[in-house]
Amino acid sequence: MLPAPLTMDVRRGAVAQLGALLADSRVATSGRIAVAVGMGQGDHIESLIAPTLGDAEVFRVADGSVDAAVSLGADLRKAAYEVVVGVGGGKTIDVTKYAASLAGIPMVAVATNLSHDGICSPTASLVYEGGKGSFGVPMPLAILVDLDFVHNAPESLVRAGVGDVVSNLSAIEDWQLGNVERGEPIDGLACSMSRTAAEALVGRTDSIESDAFLTVLAESLILSGMSMVVAGSSRPASGGDHEILHAVDQLFPGTSNHGELAGIGAAFCFFLRQDDARVKQVVDCLRRHELPVVPGDIGLSAEQFAEVVALAPATRPGRYTILEHLRMQDSEIRDRVGDYVRAFGS
Repeated sequence: MLPAPLTMDVRRGAVAQLGALLADSRVATSGRIAVAVGMGQGDHIESLIAPTLGDAEVFRVADGSVDAAVSLGADLRKAAYEVVVGVGGGKTIDVTKYAASLAGIPMVAVATNLSHDGICSPTASLVYEGGKGSFGVPMPLAILVDLDFVHNAPESLVRAGVGDVVSNLSAIEDWQLGNVERGEPIDGLACSMSRTAAEALVGRTDSIESDAFLTVLAESLILSGMSMVVAGSSRPASGGDHEILHAVDQLFPGTSNHGELAGIGAAFCFFLRQDDARVKQVVDCLRRHELPVVPGDIGLSAEQFAEVVALAPATRPGRYTILEHLRMQDSEIRDRVGDYVRAFGS
C-alpha cells in the first residue's frame, strides 16, 4: 500500500488555517500540539496561528543542524505532545522531521518555500561537525503549502525547486542504467511518480509569478518526495546530478543552493549521455526560469567543475550512474566539461 499523507493542500492562507487541519482527529485527538518555526519569520507565523492554536507551544529552530534537531527532540519528549508542526523553509522542516522521529511522534509539514523536494521526503538534510548529511525519517503525516509565503520568499530559492524536480529525469535514467548494467532492482511506480513530477514542469511556459505554476511546483516536489518513500531510497530523485551537487558542496561550500546545483548536474549528465533532445529541453527549462546552466553561472571555472565531476562518484559509494558508467579519466573530464561550456555557455 502506498504510504501517503492524510492531507495534502496547496493554497493561500494555509498557515492561518492550520487549526482546521489539526482539528482533524486523524492528526490530533486530545493531546498537546507543538509548533516549530524558524528564527527569521517566527514572530509573524506565531501571530497567524495564535487565534486558532493559542494553546500550542511554539519552539524556535535556531538553524538546520543536528544539534538543533536533537535539542528540539529533547523538548518534545519532556511533555506529552501528540504531534509537532514544522512551519517554514527546508531547514525548519528537516529539523522538525528529525526531532519528531527522535521523540516518536508524528509530524505535520507546513512549507513556506519551494526550494527542494525535502517537504515530503523520508530524509532530513542536516549540518553536523563533519559537513552535511542525510538522515532517514518518517514522512510527514500531513503537508500544507502556503502560497502567500511562497510568493514572498526569495525568488531564487523558489526557482531552485524547478531545478531539483527537473533533475529527476536524469536520476531515473541513472536508475535504469544501474538496472541494466548491474541488475539493480528498480521500482516502476517510484519511477513513474518521479518522472510525472518532472514532466509536469519541464515544458511549462508560465513561471513562479503564477499561482497555477506554484501549485504544480508544490505538487511535483511532494510527488518527488513520495517517490523516494515508495522506492525506500533516494534513487528516483538522485543520480549523477546529485553526486555533482554533493561534490560542489564538499569542494566549494556555499557556491550555490541545492536546486540550482541539481539542475546543472542534470543538464551535464544528459550531455554526457549524448541525449541532444533531452539536454536541450532541460537547458531551455533552466534558462526559462533564470537558473544557472554552466559552471560560470555559479562562479566556478571549467577547471573547478572538472574537479567536481572527478570527485562526484565518491560522494555516493555504491550508486551507479552515468559518471560511474563512463569511468572518465581526468583529461577526458576536462574535455567534456570544456565541450559542455562551449555548447551552452552563451
